[in-house]
Amino acid sequence: MQTSKTPLWTKDFVIIWLSTFLLALMYFLTMTTITAYVIEHFGASQGTAGLAASLFIVGVLAARLFTGKYLDLIGRKKLLYTGLILSFLVSLFFFTIDSLNFLLLIRFVQGIVMGVAISVMQISVMNIIPVNRQGEGISYYSLSFILATAIGPFIGVYIMQMGNMSMIFIICTLLSILCILLPLFASIPNVEMTYKERNEMKGFQLTSFIDKRALPITAMTGLLALCYVGILSFLATYSMEINLMTAASYFFIVYSVCILVSRPFTGRLLDTRGDNVVMFPSFILFIVGLLVLSQAESGIALLIAGALIGLGFGNLQSATQAIAIKKVPQHRIGLATTTFWVCYDLGIGLGPFLLGMLIPFIGYRNLYVTLAIIVLACTGLYYLLHGKKNEFDKGVTQGV
Repeated sequence: MQTSKTPLWTKDFVIIWLSTFLLALMYFLTMTTITAYVIEHFGASQGTAGLAASLFIVGVLAARLFTGKYLDLIGRKKLLYTGLILSFLVSLFFFTIDSLNFLLLIRFVQGIVMGVAISVMQISVMNIIPVNRQGEGISYYSLSFILATAIGPFIGVYIMQMGNMSMIFIICTLLSILCILLPLFASIPNVEMTYKERNEMKGFQLTSFIDKRALPITAMTGLLALCYVGILSFLATYSMEINLMTAASYFFIVYSVCILVSRPFTGRLLDTRGDNVVMFPSFILFIVGLLVLSQAESGIALLIAGALIGLGFGNLQSATQAIAIKKVPQHRIGLATTTFWVCYDLGIGLGPFLLGMLIPFIGYRNLYVTLAIIVLACTGLYYLLHGKKNEFDKGVTQGV
C-alpha cells in the first residue's frame, strides 16, 4: 500500500520526537513535584501551591496563541531556539529562588518559554509527517508525551521521597541543554506564505490566533480533556475513599501501556479506513471505562477501567488532532494545531476547579457517571460535526 512506502521515521521526525519527549519530561517532573516543594519549602497553603502549577499552564496557553500566529512570520527554527535557550536560562533561576513570589514569577515565565518551544515542535512535526500517513504519524508522535507522562511523575516522586528538590532542578537543566543540542541536527520545515496569506496572519483578529474550521472539533476535545482530568486530579482521593490506593498507583501505568500498544494500530486505521472507525469505538471505550471506574469495588476493576480509558481517551486525543489538521490548508496547520492544544489545555486547566466544586454535592462515584454522560454527549456532537459526513480520503487531503 502507498501508506507503507512513504517513510515516517526519518531523522527529522526522530529528533523532533526525542526533543518533545525531553521537554515533556521536564514538564511532568516539575508539575508533579512543585506543589509539594512550595508547601514544604515556603509553608504555603494548598491553594497557593496549586497556583504554582496553574501559572505554568497559563504561561503555556499564552505562548500557544502567539506561537501559532507568528510561527511562519518570524521563522520556525528561530522561534524554536528562542524558546529553548530561554528555557535553559530560566531553569538556572530555580537555584536562586529565595521567595515564593519569585518562584511564582519564574513558573509563569517558564510556562511561556517552554510553551513556545513545544508549540513549534508540535506544529513543525505536522509538516514532517507524510501527508498520507498523518493519522499514524500523529499517533506515534504523541507517544512522546505519553511516555513522559509515565516516566516524569515516577522519577519526580522517587526523588522527592528523598527530599531533594535540587536534584529535580539539576535534571531539568541538563534536559534543557539536550533540547538545545538535538534540533541542531534536524531540518525544521518552514511554510512559504504568499503575500495574501501573510496579510491574513497580521493584525489581531480572532482568525489570526485560531482557525475557525478546526474550532468545533477541538472545542469538543476540550470537553473530553475536562473529563480525563477528572480522573487525573481526583483518582488519588477517590482511591483513598474506596480503599484501593495500591491498585490506583498502577492505574496510569496500565493506562499508558494500553495507549502505547494501541496507537500505532489506530493511527493506521485512521489513514486507511477513515475517522469513524477509530472515533466511535474510542467513545464507547471511554464511556464504559468511566462507568467501571465509578462502580469499582476491587483493584482489578480499577485497572480494567484504566485500560478502557487508555484505549478510549488515549486514541480520541490523537484522532481529533488529526481530524482538526485535515480541515485546514497547509499554511494554517500551525493555527489548527494551536487551536487544538489551547482547547485541550483549557479543559485540563479548568477541569480540576469546576469538577472540584461538584464533588461535595455529588461525590466521586456520581462524578464519574456524570463524566460518562458528558462523553456520551460528545459522541453525539462528533456525529453532528463530522461523523455523519463520513468523509474519507485515502491518505489525508488538506482542506482549502
